Amino acid sequence: MIKSPLKLAIIGGGSSYTPELVEGVLKRLERLPVKEIHFVDIEAGQEKLDIIEALARRMVKKVGADITIKASLDRRAAIKDADFVMTQFRVGGLQARASDERIPLKYNVIGQETTGPGGFAKALRTIPVILDICKDIEELAPNAWMLNFTNPAGLVTEAVLKYTKVKTIGLCNVPVSMKMMIAEMMDCSPNDLSLEFAGLNHLIWAHRAWLEGKDITAEVLEKVGDGANFSMTNIFEEPWDPTFLEALGAIPCPYHRYFYQTDAMLAEEKETALGGGTRAEQVMETEQELFMLYKDVNLDRKPEQLEKRGGAYYSDASLDLVDAIYNDLKTINVVNVRNNGTIATLPDDAVIECSAVVGSWGARPLSVGQLSPAVRGLIHQVKAYEQLTVEAAVHGDYEKGLMALVNNPLVPDIKRAKAILDDILRVNLDYLPQFNN
Repeated sequence: MIKSPLKLAIIGGGSSYTPELVEGVLKRLERLPVKEIHFVDIEAGQEKLDIIEALARRMVKKVGADITIKASLDRRAAIKDADFVMTQFRVGGLQARASDERIPLKYNVIGQETTGPGGFAKALRTIPVILDICKDIEELAPNAWMLNFTNPAGLVTEAVLKYTKVKTIGLCNVPVSMKMMIAEMMDCSPNDLSLEFAGLNHLIWAHRAWLEGKDITAEVLEKVGDGANFSMTNIFEEPWDPTFLEALGAIPCPYHRYFYQTDAMLAEEKETALGGGTRAEQVMETEQELFMLYKDVNLDRKPEQLEKRGGAYYSDASLDLVDAIYNDLKTINVVNVRNNGTIATLPDDAVIECSAVVGSWGARPLSVGQLSPAVRGLIHQVKAYEQLTVEAAVHGDYEKGLMALVNNPLVPDIKRAKAILDDILRVNLDYLPQFNN
């Protein structure tokens, strides 16, 4: 059976991550007959978009692939008749991210891109924009799958599933990175590992790990407690307490450090912000270096320096998903989808991150039932925060926003929640028209 060629629309095509995505497409041409990739961005990103377009053309030419590369500011043209719409944009750019990191620090609260008040601010800016994009998809590509990589991925995906008819799946590179790091510490192939993932985006645990049928969960936890590498480029590797890990009984993701080791992570953030700058401010320098490399007319591949950006395995996470849907593979991928009873104590319409079987129908999560009390409380509190944040973002509801921050485990009291919210609304005024009343 000959399948029709694929059109990919990349929203946020001027991102420094895009060469990773292009490389992933080129590696999978035998399985994915991609014939057109249309990058789209906003006017402020025109220069970066042009650079990415030229580099993508060189990468395609190098391998002799028959792929048309387009780049424009015309979002509707990019979306029209697309098979997959991939979202990877950042409203307000890295400058907005820097504010997301610095505002909470001012009140002695974790300032991080997707976790805590920083993720809240990013969600307020992002959700109205992605809902607008979804209107175009509903009109111009109603059968397309939207694969959302835009952070905070779980929150954004929940808003899309609640307020639109777009077929969407959220994804993240954290579970893939966790699998790779566990494979490294166990000295085995990632393909020999099976991990049972369940939780929320950037709050996910591997509840069980198997190597060729043997349960190795306790062994992995022991190695992590002994100092085996188990973090990511963008997260400070505060050592884990071995006794705590044994008691937890599940393998935490690197982002759990913000919840379980808040004091140490906050101290590191404050010290870094005073010295080399917040993570966003450091990334601005990395971005400048990357785009200088991308401009080189002799460069026709993804440069190694891109790994410093923190997006390792991005193309694997996203294009393995495209492969599974397009080729009806029925493989297990870790995705953000509606709960629908997967975690018994959460609402059916809540978006969770978990292992799921993915085929042409989309993603069907693998049920985990009742989670351990050791993790259940934190999941419920963060999910309450997420649900309130979605409503605040969609409706411009100050009170919902305040209650969202009050319910976030990283915000210690009402006074600071209110001060942070007021600062976020003031600094992001131009990006939050829904709050202008």
